[in-house]
Amino acid sequence: MLTVETNAASIADLQSANNTIFLLFSTALVFFMQAGFAMLCAGSIRAKNVKNILLKNVLDAAVGAIFWYLFGYGIAFGVPGDGNAGRFMGEADFALGISAVGLGNGNDWIHFLFQWSFAAAAATITSGAMAERTQFAAYLGYSALLTGFVYPTVVHWAWGSGWLSSVPWKKDDGDKSLAYHDFAGSGVVHMTGGFAGLMGAIMVGPRTGRFDAQGRPIAMPGHNAALVVLGTFILWVGWYGFNCGSQLSATTAADATAIGRVGITTTLAASAGGVTSLFLNYALYKVWDLIAVCNGVLAGLVSITAGCAVLDLYMAVFAGFIGAFVLFGSSKLLLKLRIDDPLEAFPVHGACGMWGVLAVGLFAKEKYLGDNDNDRYGALMGGNGRLFGVQLLGVVSIILWVCGILGPFFFVLKQAGLLRTSAEEEAAGLDESKHGGSAYNNA
Repeated sequence: MLTVETNAASIADLQSANNTIFLLFSTALVFFMQAGFAMLCAGSIRAKNVKNILLKNVLDAAVGAIFWYLFGYGIAFGVPGDGNAGRFMGEADFALGISAVGLGNGNDWIHFLFQWSFAAAAATITSGAMAERTQFAAYLGYSALLTGFVYPTVVHWAWGSGWLSSVPWKKDDGDKSLAYHDFAGSGVVHMTGGFAGLMGAIMVGPRTGRFDAQGRPIAMPGHNAALVVLGTFILWVGWYGFNCGSQLSATTAADATAIGRVGITTTLAASAGGVTSLFLNYALYKVWDLIAVCNGVLAGLVSITAGCAVLDLYMAVFAGFIGAFVLFGSSKLLLKLRIDDPLEAFPVHGACGMWGVLAVGLFAKEKYLGDNDNDRYGALMGGNGRLFGVQLLGVVSIILWVCGILGPFFFVLKQAGLLRTSAEEEAAGLDESKHGGSAYNNA
């Protein structure tokens, strides 16, 4: 018999099912980014190390899934305990145990899966920064540590009811209406992966022959530009799952509007980053540089990821435009410091991730932030600067946490002789020395 109660229950069931389908589709898009990272990495390095980098990309997903299941999800989203510990990291749901909030309905399961795809992406970012000279076992250890502990802790701070997501600005009334805003993870995902890669690149040292005796860089171009372009397009497609999927719900007209806007801001920022990089490189070097355009597109995507839901369309273009300059400047700084990052993983993800987080503090519109008081929106949009202060706090906190954990981790591996391959293995190529032969069998 149809009643008001049964009708309401049926609608709720349909909404839950619709959300599950939406998040499953978004998860598939984000997971497909692993293929994009794999192609981008493979094309950007020399042919003699392709098997090595591809294996690392595959294992980022597999190792990441195991450690996200055992530890990561619980640290990120487990029930906060009493006191400071629960504010710093979650304390339940390890190995998907049943907790006070319950983990047994469809939405909880799909949330785990969606968030795992983000964790795998964060881990994969680092592989490019350390490519062509890192021991395989060291990379497995890093991947487990990042997905099982370092990254989930940052997730908890920002997205799992941690201290950063509800900083009380007014101690007297406990006002917690708005704090750090990172819609899809410019800081949580990309800064974490980017700064982890920076620590790894510093500790493992540059590839043999990357700099001459005077410290000037020597070009080591990747072996296949076609794979770089393919990887870039796959990542661009996957980013719609990354950003649009972070709405987490697709049941109302408001959800549909927000998802559509996020898709447009994502597209505009990516396009602006690519076009700006094209003309910037031509202005400086008189070359229409394909690889620079691809990295510029990725820089634009990273730059908009935090603010894709709260920036106006024209500000999305501006975010991508500035992201191209952040990419160029940080790339040149790494070369000046003799830090070898074959895929520009830190400039794209670490530096542009910082810019993306801070752009929210400058340009977020009040009307997109929902219930918001005390002028906590973009400082250049009429806000009072409080949001920018929280965004800056988030940037500094992520840097200190990631570098403070992974810097010593890589240092210990280096001192133990477990981080870098031998000179002979590097010269021969990791495919021949470690993986049974070349990735290309043309005989």
